[in-house]
Amino acid sequence: MTGIGAAFKLEPKYPEVPYEEKARLFAEIKADARYDDYLYGCYECGICVAACPSARYYDFSPRRIAQAAAREDVELIFEQIQEDIWDCSQCFSCLRCPRGNNPGGIITIMREVAVNNGLDSAREALKGYTRIIYKIMSTGTQVSPDMLQADAFPDWGPTVAATSENLELWRRALPPDTHHTTKTGWQISTKTLVELYLIWHKTGALDLISELDEGLHSLLEEVMEDLLEEEGYEL
Repeated sequence: MTGIGAAFKLEPKYPEVPYEEKARLFAEIKADARYDDYLYGCYECGICVAACPSARYYDFSPRRIAQAAAREDVELIFEQIQEDIWDCSQCFSCLRCPRGNNPGGIITIMREVAVNNGLDSAREALKGYTRIIYKIMSTGTQVSPDMLQADAFPDWGPTVAATSENLELWRRALPPDTHHTTKTGWQISTKTLVELYLIWHKTGALDLISELDEGLHSLLEEVMEDLLEEEGYEL
């Protein structure tokens, strides 16, 4: 393309992927044992959208997920894997569907397929959660208030921004140390941390982390190495 048109040529949002690869990913979604229990066909009544909190803040529709799956629209499903499924808050309000569909469940499967296949969308969506993964592994707990940053967790809606901006006010109103870090709030035993690490190791969760974030995986191994040795474990 030359001339004026070339100046306005848009780059593709995602790398070109052969249709066969998109079909393979959809086949993996359909092959999940839960899939048939999550999809019965859409009435287009809109109840799932009306009940969905994510639909209030994003261009997101659980009905569109169910419809794409029911039509077996491979192209649209691939697009949804890249974008839409990461806007879901996994609250399962969509279970109000009178037909018995479970769009949130379908999205769970789609997310797992995206993670298992190391898709770029999964890496990008989970980037903010690496701190939580590290927090869980190093302390046995999850999110501390000091981690609530809107740029890291955009899918948590506008409330997280207000919490982050007014965190010092919350700390003055509620002074316990738990408002600084989870470490002082919950004392997790060394035995529990070791067991948690071993569960992640044996189930392959650590391998998934390695595929998504090699740096985090190396950090977790380094943190746990001495602890495992002290407790008499060998991997």
